[in-house]
Amino acid sequence: MESRDSEAAPPTLGVGMVGYAFMGAAHSQGWRTAGRVFDLPMRPVLAAVAGRDAAAVRAAADRHGWAAAETDWRSLIARDDVQLVDVCTPGDSHAEISIAALEAGKHVLCEKPLANTVAEAEAMAAAAERARARGQLAMVGFNYRRVPAIAYARRLIAEGRLGTLRHVRLTYLQDWLVDPSFPLTWRLKREHAGSGALGDLGAHIVDLAQHLAGEPLVGVSALAETFVRERPVLQGASAGLTAAGGARREAVTVDDAALFTGRLASGALASFEATRMAAGRKNALRLEVNGELGSLAFDLERLNELSFHDHTEPAASAGFKRILVTEPEHPYLKAWWPPGHALGYEHTFVHQARDLVEAIAAGADPAPSFADGLQVQRVLAAVEESAEKNAVYTPVPQLQEAP
Repeated sequence: MESRDSEAAPPTLGVGMVGYAFMGAAHSQGWRTAGRVFDLPMRPVLAAVAGRDAAAVRAAADRHGWAAAETDWRSLIARDDVQLVDVCTPGDSHAEISIAALEAGKHVLCEKPLANTVAEAEAMAAAAERARARGQLAMVGFNYRRVPAIAYARRLIAEGRLGTLRHVRLTYLQDWLVDPSFPLTWRLKREHAGSGALGDLGAHIVDLAQHLAGEPLVGVSALAETFVRERPVLQGASAGLTAAGGARREAVTVDDAALFTGRLASGALASFEATRMAAGRKNALRLEVNGELGSLAFDLERLNELSFHDHTEPAASAGFKRILVTEPEHPYLKAWWPPGHALGYEHTFVHQARDLVEAIAAGADPAPSFADGLQVQRVLAAVEESAEKNAVYTPVPQLQEAP
């Protein structure tokens, strides 16, 4: 006879992950932890992880708690114990893996940016729409939506606390490419990454701007630059040396930094800065939203805080106040620690896993969807086009509403 505990246990959701590096480790943490913190309607099971290097993927599986390791993502998709495929690979394989998984009847979580090109993103969004009719769901991993302070900011804006929005400002600054001797990686090659700081960092702040405002960007004017145009290649003692004995160098084919302004559908203005060349800035994402009734500001380096100014208060006492977003009433916080006990970056992936599991169990559309990812991709493409034309205002093609 089964125990009452086993009878009450929720059904399992077998997760298979493709890729196991930085994002793979972060996603593993999310899947491993979500069911231990939140009372989920389905229990995520880390069924298998896939990667090309057999020894490395087996080590990653052991380190992060995956039951099995595969060296071919097609084999992972074919597994009967995998119902959801989590894509954590470079952008050049997002479309192929995600579409194959959806067509095989799996749910899909795909890391951002959704793809390397608008055409790939369009194919992915179309595949997700077809799969939705069969009951499969697809979500893109813009994890910063899951920062409790940002989720709370979205709630305040949606409630009208800022009134009509006037303008938003977002920056995302890193410095890991400042040193010109830093070696060439896949993130610096267009064929693998699609773009540089624009796609890597700019995708996040474009998504946040549209998410917080609740409306799309309809046009942009941009500048972009590659400051270090060649970098050393480290591929082993022989392949990585020139005839003169120095490190062989190859061209960097993506941007180092991108600056652009934009206009939201309502007419509100937006400005963006994304760079991996800002000395001293490690992971500095900042945003401010200004409206007729007030303003909000957030700094990722103070992840548990939100600054809020209520402009309807008397001028003598009005000003920005610091909200410590750790109360049970704040998004996601009821399941965590007592008030004042801070969360961190890793928790955004736990929240992401929770939201997707709950959507799958309810048969509800997850957010951000592949359509949302496509909208971001269209903005990124418009930014690149504008930059190529020296900051010419470039309209962003909009998704067509279903008849």
